[in-house]
Amino acid sequence: MENWEKAAFHKKVSEEPFAKLLNITLKDVKEGYAVCEMEYTEQMDNIYGSAHGGAIFSLIDEAFEISSNSHGTIAVALNINVTYMKTPKKNTLLRAESKEINRTRRTASYEITVRDDRNLIAVCQALVYRKDDPIPFLRSASDEL
Repeated sequence: MENWEKAAFHKKVSEEPFAKLLNITLKDVKEGYAVCEMEYTEQMDNIYGSAHGGAIFSLIDEAFEISSNSHGTIAVALNINVTYMKTPKKNTLLRAESKEINRTRRTASYEITVRDDRNLIAVCQALVYRKDDPIPFLRSASDEL
């Protein structure tokens, strides 16, 4: 992956409305790989005062989205299976790491983990359908060079 492609992904995540809403940031991206971070705050609590599964899922989904689209063509989710292992403490930085474990012409599988500084918070297996369509923001970024 070229540096300009990495920069385009970082820029796109920093501008994405939903990622901004949860303060999710992209920390690393390579082909088939991404790391995203988010601080768990009390605004992300569920009815019991602990981390809402949807907030953790959103962090997982962001890392999955970036890693699965990192090959330059559009990939869309087919299935995501999350197991929540432990509730994080408030004001903890959560880190989702998405790794491609298998890729064919039409599908790809990913393993995503969420950790805080000490614990495994969630694990996920996810599957995408890989389209032939190029990612529009990468095309426009390459045209700017």
